[in-house]
Amino acid sequence: MPAADLSSLKIHDSARTKGAAGRVLAYISAVIGALVLLGGGVLALRGRKPQVEVTTARAAGGSDQVTALNASGYVTPRRRATVAAKITGRVTGVFFDEGNNVKEGQLLATLDDSDVQKSLSAAKADRDSSEAAIADLQVQLKLAEIQLRRVKGLVEAKVQTEEALDNASASVDSLKAKIALAKQQVAAADTRIAQAQQAVDNCTIRAPFAGRIVSKDAQVGEMVSPISAGGGFTRTGIATIVDMKSNEIEVDVNEAYIAKVKERQKVEAKLDAYPEEKDKYSARVRTVIPSADRQKATVKVRISFDKLDDKILPDMGVKVAFLEDEAPKKKDPNAVVAKAIIPLSAVHKEGDSRYVLLVKNEAVERRGVTLGMERGTDVDVLAGVNPGDSLVVKGPENLKDGQGVEIKQP
Repeated sequence: MPAADLSSLKIHDSARTKGAAGRVLAYISAVIGALVLLGGGVLALRGRKPQVEVTTARAAGGSDQVTALNASGYVTPRRRATVAAKITGRVTGVFFDEGNNVKEGQLLATLDDSDVQKSLSAAKADRDSSEAAIADLQVQLKLAEIQLRRVKGLVEAKVQTEEALDNASASVDSLKAKIALAKQQVAAADTRIAQAQQAVDNCTIRAPFAGRIVSKDAQVGEMVSPISAGGGFTRTGIATIVDMKSNEIEVDVNEAYIAKVKERQKVEAKLDAYPEEKDKYSARVRTVIPSADRQKATVKVRISFDKLDDKILPDMGVKVAFLEDEAPKKKDPNAVVAKAIIPLSAVHKEGDSRYVLLVKNEAVERRGVTLGMERGTDVDVLAGVNPGDSLVVKGPENLKDGQGVEIKQP
């Protein structure tokens, strides 16, 4: 058998050199590819337009009265209730849906009352038994009183002894005591019946006041309880009812401007959902809460609508203008009149000048402005901005004039 030629397995120097060069070329290609991808990503990020949040400049004036202060808040009902059961039980019926109007005392839901109905029946049976015992004892008492009179006659005739009279008298007294006890048992049974009836009534949930259902929190078959059992398997509420006639506005006013707000002060309100001029609502300050929030440095003010309608819904955003109580003085024809009202957050400072960033055709336009009186979080603009202009209120700090931007949707 010929010996194996192991020299044929030797790697020649030319092949070894060629393989090393291939690995170097592959490494260089990978590095170049990574640099290309990185450069493309940087270019893509550079080409992306920055996002900005915008607001619309509002028209100034529009009323014979002067606006003392502007603020924003929310519609809040004074009467809102999450209706819950007084006992723990399983829901057997739900008789409402979101958006339904309900009357005071209207049935909303029922719970399983099979156990408490049995307790009620047992209490009624105890009362019936005690009343039947009273009837029997009264018959016995009537007979005992007849026997007592007969014994008294015999004792007077010297036919019966005094002992027979004592026994007859004791029998009458004993029956009277038993009847009194039975009557107390009837009263106790009536108390148990009332208690059991209350437990049955607790299985029906009714509306505490007239209003509208805004939340349906339980379904048939679920367990409800006045106290949370944890784990999310037991509901603590059946429904949430809002008295739409109690809707009012709640705003937080900076404590630096709270002196401009007084009770019964006239207010103009606009819902964020209906910002048109024709949708203004007249209102009045109902109360200024006599406490400040030290974290936000604000004071809560509650405002009542002069007239409510179906557009006003709980938790809607609303902007309000507090009006001066005094009638405005005759206007000076030479005085500079504010053209628009904008948020202070839209104003930028550069030295002694002020400017805003308008958004037109998806690009930023820098424009100098002349400002007037500050009104809380807003300020009057005397020149530089027209009502309806879109202004940047939040965005990158390095925005430049003419730079393209993308409006961030709320």
